[in-house]
Amino acid sequence: MKDDKERPLQGSDALLHTITSKEDSDQPIWESAHLTYQVQEHEDGIQLRTVLLSRLHLSRRLITRLKKLENAITVNGGRSYNHKALSAGDEVVIRVAEPQKETIVPEPIPIEIIHEDDDILVLNKPPDIVVHPTYGFPNGTLANGVVHYWRSRGEQTRFRPVHRLDQETSGVLVVAKHAYAHQQLSEQMQRGEMGKRYIAFVEGAPHPVEGTVHAPIDRDPVDRHLRIVTPAGYDSITHYRTLAVYPALGTQAAKVSCRLETGRTHQIRVHMQHIGCPLIGDKFYNPNGVLHHELKRHALHAVELSFIHPMTREKVVFEAPLPEDLVHLEHDLQQRARKGD
Repeated sequence: MKDDKERPLQGSDALLHTITSKEDSDQPIWESAHLTYQVQEHEDGIQLRTVLLSRLHLSRRLITRLKKLENAITVNGGRSYNHKALSAGDEVVIRVAEPQKETIVPEPIPIEIIHEDDDILVLNKPPDIVVHPTYGFPNGTLANGVVHYWRSRGEQTRFRPVHRLDQETSGVLVVAKHAYAHQQLSEQMQRGEMGKRYIAFVEGAPHPVEGTVHAPIDRDPVDRHLRIVTPAGYDSITHYRTLAVYPALGTQAAKVSCRLETGRTHQIRVHMQHIGCPLIGDKFYNPNGVLHHELKRHALHAVELSFIHPMTREKVVFEAPLPEDLVHLEHDLQQRARKGD
């Protein structure tokens, strides 16, 4: 396989008039990714659909969408989705294209970029910002800032977060820059192949100091905004390791590294509460907490994210250092422990 992705052209030149929608030929189309595959000698007679599914790893849903576009799937330069068999040397080209429709309003909101290439944007999300517009937060979100950043550079890229972080949670977040990258990363996440590690500061100290919380999670039937551990819930697994304990406090505290095997809503917060160590500052799961009232949010940070790059197929690892408020919290806990407060 040859990962021959091309960077989208800038401004109005990026409209691909040769790729048009059967349903709406007047809708301008933006080519967001370009994939090429050449049939090998031992593959003579291979089905085109096999190349799309097993070699280029396109989802059936994406294939269905591309079939509606002229010249999005070509063989040797011609539109040939109906090819039943391919010959050695045939070149299959996929142009992942999409209409330029984006409902997110650009807003000049600062964003911190950890990494960006033609396929992904990796951000260090600050605390107290929502990732994507919702009914309660129609603007002022991370998405508004990212779309503004892209538009300022002449890019018509759509905002496609691969995963979400709670409003108060900070740290590493990856956004796909086209449908193919989003599909590839979403499938990794669904298979549990995306590594997600967090740092949490909790009240109490986990016992044992290292272990796994395997406890199903579902919505709280009383308060639908909350999650609870329940036998009828969805399978949820968190691996944790205690990095530091602050034993001299009236109430113990600990710094804990958590690695997610599943990604349920509020999973770390619920699991830590479940083992008697709720997050410091968590208004939902630790409303009566006695530590560090100066913290404006729950003490949780996505410190590391790893996955297979959707185009290069190489493993990539991205990290985000603890933000200032959690650095201050850690220092304060260390100082109080030394003084025996």
